Amino acid sequence: MNCPHAAAQAAPAPGPKGESIAIDPMVRDLDGETARLRDAGVLARIDLLGVPAWAVTRHAEARRLLVDQRLVKDINAWELWRSGEVTRDWPLIGMVDAGRSMFTVDGAEHRRLRAKTSQALTPRRLEAIRPDIEKFTEELLDALAAQGAGGEVVDLKAVFAQPLPMRVVGMLMGVDESQHAMLTQRYKAFFSMLTPQEERLALLAELDVFYAGLVRERTARPGDDLTSALILAEEGGDPLTEEEVIGNLKAMVAAGHETTIGLILNAVRALLANPGQLRKVLAGEVGWDAVIEETLRWDTPTTHLLMRFATEDVTVGDEVIRKGEGVVISYRAIGRDVQQHGDDADAFDVTRPAPIRHMTFGHGPHICPGAALSRVEAGVALPALFARFPGLRLAVPDEEIAKLPVMTQNDMAAFPVLLS
Repeated sequence: MNCPHAAAQAAPAPGPKGESIAIDPMVRDLDGETARLRDAGVLARIDLLGVPAWAVTRHAEARRLLVDQRLVKDINAWELWRSGEVTRDWPLIGMVDAGRSMFTVDGAEHRRLRAKTSQALTPRRLEAIRPDIEKFTEELLDALAAQGAGGEVVDLKAVFAQPLPMRVVGMLMGVDESQHAMLTQRYKAFFSMLTPQEERLALLAELDVFYAGLVRERTARPGDDLTSALILAEEGGDPLTEEEVIGNLKAMVAAGHETTIGLILNAVRALLANPGQLRKVLAGEVGWDAVIEETLRWDTPTTHLLMRFATEDVTVGDEVIRKGEGVVISYRAIGRDVQQHGDDADAFDVTRPAPIRHMTFGHGPHICPGAALSRVEAGVALPALFARFPGLRLAVPDEEIAKLPVMTQNDMAAFPVLLS
């Protein structure tokens, strides 16, 4: 692996059971890692490529901590950053120090930066774009059928699950379709742990240049898109700066397509592995909403969300998050919390009693603004996929499906299928 080491190389402090759990950048055993985190207790001491942090693994405590004002997004509250022990050489720094946006500030400033985005993703707006999502879905299913004709193996991710959310978020942001492949490649390289850090930082700079150009274009010629809305926003009396607009766009495009890719593929994989449940869904005995919510709980698109920082000591059970320490929300472990979801939390079960109260999209002020959009996309894509290809099946054994080397997203390298 060609992956630079962090500047902070000191061994993490012992966890609740006397050891620190190293989060594997190659994602070779995600289920095992999830179980180890959950078994470590409410808070697990973890090692993120040489950098120590706390991981929250329980639903109830995460729900409380996500609204605790002593935990903030500001990287300047992080002792390892202030001291220089963590630098720009750390491979995960771009996910923590991502520029000024609604994802990196708190309080009144967060509300100001988030307001216009939330207005653009209201239920009414999402219903208005549903016909576009349906159109994109049918076009991609046609492409899938063409590539899979004659019994050929086709990559469901590359042909369907990946381009659909990129088309949708591109339409919302006003990004021309000719740029979609470039953005997909840039974000894939940014998240990959195989990308050298120097190259990753260069990718971030390229994205800044791209979005700055988009902002200048929309400033001169505003349109009916979120980029224009952010430029023209004057929430709280102050318009957003160019840096703030770029920061919001950069994060929204990343989150707006990565999450939905994982949701669609994880749902398909779980249903194919549980044919009895798939039959119930296709027979109309179980709704697609239940499939989506159970997938979000059981196999979260985001495994770990980096990071919040303690502005003072925070006691959680028998542990204390010290002032200046970093906190990771481990959503996949939280989704398997037996105290929240019962002793069968490790089982995928679309007949689980509703409502399935998970927190995969977060909780509190920073709850994902695109959660409803992701649900709508999956709610269109999944039934359309199985209606067109009811005999859809994996082209390789399930255990051969490889995860991408990404520490924060639950993503697959490819998803080879046969259509009948």
